[in-house]
Amino acid sequence: MKTAAIILAAGSGKRMQAGQNKLFLTLYGKTVLEHTVQAFQESALIDGILLVTKDTEMAWVERLVPRSHYDKIIGYTIGGKERQDSVLCGLENLPTVYERVLIHDGARPFVREALIAKLLAQLTPECGVIAGVPVKDTIKRVDAWGMVQETPARSQLWQVQTPQCFYTAAILECYRKAQENGFIATDDASVAEQYGLPVKVEEAYYENIKLTTPEDLETAEIFYQRMRKNEK
Repeated sequence: MKTAAIILAAGSGKRMQAGQNKLFLTLYGKTVLEHTVQAFQESALIDGILLVTKDTEMAWVERLVPRSHYDKIIGYTIGGKERQDSVLCGLENLPTVYERVLIHDGARPFVREALIAKLLAQLTPECGVIAGVPVKDTIKRVDAWGMVQETPARSQLWQVQTPQCFYTAAILECYRKAQENGFIATDDASVAEQYGLPVKVEEAYYENIKLTTPEDLETAEIFYQRMRKNEK
């Protein structure tokens, strides 16, 4: 059974305020995208990598992470306007030989082999598996005027990350239905849930952050140093 990783690299990254795609920012001698692709390249559980990028950045991505260096890359494809559009583009361009797929944000460079293994070990055709961590803070649900409407039990709340893993045929069917019905979601699990595919959360780690703001890049440098120290 072959497993692919779809890496999303088509975002705008406006909140990073870097004046360019945040995946092209440098973190200890390599771009964020190179760190992310390298993690899946080195994984014994991943057979292929598909990158989804902007049409205006396709040539640069191909030079930055070329197949000649990352031999698991099976292709580069152009994404859509929103994340959801880009995921669908990736799924539809993924060769059918890849029965399982991990969908991952390119801006999460600290995915580890142990997490990939943990997610795939729980994956079944009838149930997707996603990475997440318990929330640390109390969460309030408020109305449009900022008035508190509910305080959900913190023990039941998780902060969702990627990778999010599914059998390819199952999640592709959900995404196609979402497109037909105009359903919009912010992650893959929400699309699966909407169309009847159960999803399980497996505990990941807080270092698996998505680089979104300038502060995240500073935090990433600390995490990177810590990870390198632990590897020695």
